Amino acid sequence: MIGEELRPGLRRWTAWHEEWKQDVGCVAYQSDDALCLIDPLIPSRGAAFPKRPPVHVLVTVYWHTRSAGEIVRRSSGTLWAPSGARSAIGRRAGVEPRTFRPGDELPGGIEAFPTARGSEVVFWLPSVRALVPGDAILGAEGGGLCLCPASWVGGEDKLAKLRQALRLLLDLPIEVVAVSHGQPVLKAGRRALERALAG
Repeated sequence: MIGEELRPGLRRWTAWHEEWKQDVGCVAYQSDDALCLIDPLIPSRGAAFPKRPPVHVLVTVYWHTRSAGEIVRRSSGTLWAPSGARSAIGRRAGVEPRTFRPGDELPGGIEAFPTARGSEVVFWLPSVRALVPGDAILGAEGGGLCLCPASWVGGEDKLAKLRQALRLLLDLPIEVVAVSHGQPVLKAGRRALERALAG
């Protein structure tokens, strides 16, 4: 398996995103009964993803469909999409996804939390105390976390609503925040998130 081990069973790797023109972060979580890939992008050199089920590919926001379809087809896996992004993720992946809403049971004991955007969720991996956001929470310059720019969500009012929605996450014992954009936070993740939300 590729990437850096952040915790036993939790790995993160980066790959060059042609559209974005930057490296982006991707997460692999091996639970007792499944391999769960979150927002995966296959590196140009390829990757050794298992071909036997159960492989589950979970997408935080439709922009992060990335290599989901290819991985699901190669592994005979299952693609999971937030209900508000089902059609966009299915179209991008070329695979019909299973949909979920925050609070629904997901593979590997993963939990989805809402953002202020109906098409985006944040994943919580309780057994490794890791938070995996899509675009809502980013790695900040110089370390720590920050919220996405207001332009990504449609202005300052919507950013304020996003900030309020994400406060629910402060009830979690977060240690790791495996962001897609920027550097991950590997310890004291809850404190880093609290600082970002205070912004």
